[in-house]
Amino acid sequence: MRALRIICAALVACIIPVFMTSCSKNGTGAPSQAGKTLRLSTTTSTQNSGLLDYLLPVFEKQYGMTVKVAAVGSGAALDRGRDGKADVILSHARVLEDKFIAEGYGINAVSIMYNDFVLVGPPEDPAGLKKAADAKAAFRDVYFKKAPFISRGDRSGTQVRELELWKLAGVTPNGDWYKQSKKGMLKTLQMASKEKSYCLSDRSTYLSHKNELHLQIVFQGDKRLFNPYRVTAVNPAKVPGVNYKGAMLFIDFLKSDSAQKLIAEYGIKKFGQAIFHPLVLKKLP
Repeated sequence: MRALRIICAALVACIIPVFMTSCSKNGTGAPSQAGKTLRLSTTTSTQNSGLLDYLLPVFEKQYGMTVKVAAVGSGAALDRGRDGKADVILSHARVLEDKFIAEGYGINAVSIMYNDFVLVGPPEDPAGLKKAADAKAAFRDVYFKKAPFISRGDRSGTQVRELELWKLAGVTPNGDWYKQSKKGMLKTLQMASKEKSYCLSDRSTYLSHKNELHLQIVFQGDKRLFNPYRVTAVNPAKVPGVNYKGAMLFIDFLKSDSAQKLIAEYGIKKFGQAIFHPLVLKKLP
C-alpha cells in the first residue's frame, strides 16, 4: 500500500506541472483551445464589405475551426500580432507589413487579392474632382479649394495611402476643412455623408453601403489607387503560443483555387461587379 501511495504521488507531481503549463499558455486558467480557434486580425474593409461573412464559414466547415475576427485598421491589426493577440493578419498597408516582417513578427506572407481606392464625395462635387486628370491633381484640388475632407486618422492602410497621396500632391492637409474620424471605413463614410465631405475609401466598403450614403465616386482609376491585400502568419518563434498551424491552414485556404474563385465571384450578383480580385489564381475558368 505504501508503494502504491508513492507511485500515485509521483504521478500527481508529474501531471500538475503539465496541466499548469497548458493553462498558462492562454492566461485564462483553463486548458488552451488554440488549436481549434484561429484569431484573425484584419482590416475593417474585409468585414464591412461582407467578404468575411462569405469566406469564413467555408473555411470553418472545411477545417473544423472557429475564426475570431478583430476588424481594425491595418496598423492596429499588425500591432495585435506583435502583442500575441492574433495568429494571422489580413491587411493592406505594404509599408507597415514590410516593417512587421522585417522585425521578425510576420512570416510566410502571401498577396491574396486586390481592390482599389476611390475618392468619394457629395454628388454635387463642389471641388470638381470628376474633372481631375489624375490622383495628384484631385488631391491638390481638394487642398486649394479647402473642400471638406475626412481622413480616417487611424493608421489604417487607407490612411497610409491617403498620406502618400497628399505627399505626392506636394501639400500638407491642415485647417478646419480637414478632419479625422479616428474610426473604421464605414463610420468614416457615414460621417462624410452626413457632413457633405470628401474622403478616400476602398471601393468594396463604399459599394457595399452606397445605398445608405449620400456620396458618389468622384475620382477613380489612377494606378496609384491600386490596393493589394496580403495575409501573414505571426511567427511562433517571435510570439510564442500563437496558433501557427491554424494560420498556415488559413493561408493555404486563401491561396487555393476554390477560395480564389469565391473572392473573384463575390459582389457580382449583389453589386453587378466583383469588388475584390484574386492575385494567386491567374486564370479563371
